[in-house]
Amino acid sequence: MSAGESSIPFATGEGTRTLQDRSLRLFIVLSAFFCVNAALAEFIGVKIFALEDTLGIAPLQWNLFGQNGSLNFTAGTLLWPVVFLMTDVINEFFGRRGVRMISWLAAILIAYGFLFAFAAIALAPAGWWVKAAQAQGVPDYQAAFAAIFGQGMWSIGGSLVAFMLGQLIDVAVFHRIRSVTGDKHIWLRATGSTAVSQLVDSFVVLYIAFVLGPQHWPIPQFLAIGSVNYVYKMLAAVAMIPLIYLLRVWIHGYLGHARAKQLQDEAAAD
Repeated sequence: MSAGESSIPFATGEGTRTLQDRSLRLFIVLSAFFCVNAALAEFIGVKIFALEDTLGIAPLQWNLFGQNGSLNFTAGTLLWPVVFLMTDVINEFFGRRGVRMISWLAAILIAYGFLFAFAAIALAPAGWWVKAAQAQGVPDYQAAFAAIFGQGMWSIGGSLVAFMLGQLIDVAVFHRIRSVTGDKHIWLRATGSTAVSQLVDSFVVLYIAFVLGPQHWPIPQFLAIGSVNYVYKMLAAVAMIPLIYLLRVWIHGYLGHARAKQLQDEAAAD
C-alpha cells in the first residue's frame, strides 16, 4: 500500500471529493443548526412569555432573595436547549476547536444580524406601509418593527459576552470531565458542563443588561431572576439527555462505528 492510500483509512467508495466526506457534512449540519438556533434565540428573545398561561395552569409563584414572581421567560429559552445539545454533540465528535470555531462564528453572525436590523430600522419607511397593519391592531408598522428588532445595546452586548463566556467554559469543563470518564457517561459531561457554563451565562447576561444597563436592577432582583432562569436551563439540559444518546447512535450509524470512534478519539485528544 502506498503512502497516499494509507492516508485515507476510511474510504467508502464514494469518491474523494471534499463534500462527499460524511464527517465534514455532519460538522456542517451540526454547525448550521447551532448557529441558526443561537441567532434566532437572540432575535425572538425580545418577547417575554408566561409559562403557566402557555401551559394552561395556575400561576406558580416563586419567592427568592425577598423577591417573588411567576414563571416568565424570554421566547429565546425555547431554542437555547437546542444550542446546548449541539454544543455537547460537537464537543463529543469535533472537540474544543470545533466548538470554539462555531461559537465565534455564531457570535459574529448574531452581531452581523443586529447590525443589519439597525440598518433596516434606519431606512425611511414607505408611507403606505406604516399603516398597512392597522386592521391587525398595529397602528404604526415602523414603530413596531423598531421595537422588536431594535434591542438595546446593553442587552445585545450582555448576551454576546455571556454566550461566549458560557461556550468557552462549557468546552473546558466538558473535556475536563471527559479526561476522567473517557467515552463513558456522556450524560455526566453534558450536564456537568452545562451546569457550570449556564451558571455563568445566566447571571452575566442579566448583570450586564439590567444591573449595569439603564434599568439598574437591585441585586436581590438580579439574583432571584438569574436563579429562576438557571433552574429552567438545567431542567431543559436534563430533558435533552435522551436526545444526546439518540444523536450519538445516529452518528455512529451514519459515519460507521470506526470513523465515529476515530473522531471521538481525536476530539478527546484535542
